[in-house]
Amino acid sequence: MFTTRVLRQAAQHAERTPSIKFLGKRTIPASVDHTPQPHPASPTHTLPKSFTEGSHTSFSSYRDHAQQFGPLRKTIAASQAGIGGLAGAQLGPVGAPTGFYFDRSELPERFHRAPLTLAEIEAVETGGAAAFA
Repeated sequence: MFTTRVLRQAAQHAERTPSIKFLGKRTIPASVDHTPQPHPASPTHTLPKSFTEGSHTSFSSYRDHAQQFGPLRKTIAASQAGIGGLAGAQLGPVGAPTGFYFDRSELPERFHRAPLTLAEIEAVETGGAAAFA
């Protein structure tokens, strides 16, 4: 009856050795080369021309001048007609092309969902147990 208690006490007092072996204290290397390098998986194994020919001394300065699309682009003006150039209200109403629908309720009646019966609702609410009662 007390074998579990005896085994637990013996395990607490036993010499414990971890199964993970660490090599030593982690240290930061004394010299790290921070010069820009092409990615090892790059097909050309070279840096982009705009990176090497420009005055970019770090990746962050290159990133600030890189070609950017979408909401992070800093050069979008209100007069531009590209993506983000106009407000959504100025674009006008959006309608689905002929033969396409945005919602199931816009489809013809034959494609609407069939209404649930009381028996189906009861089966769902009881997890199917009411069907066998």
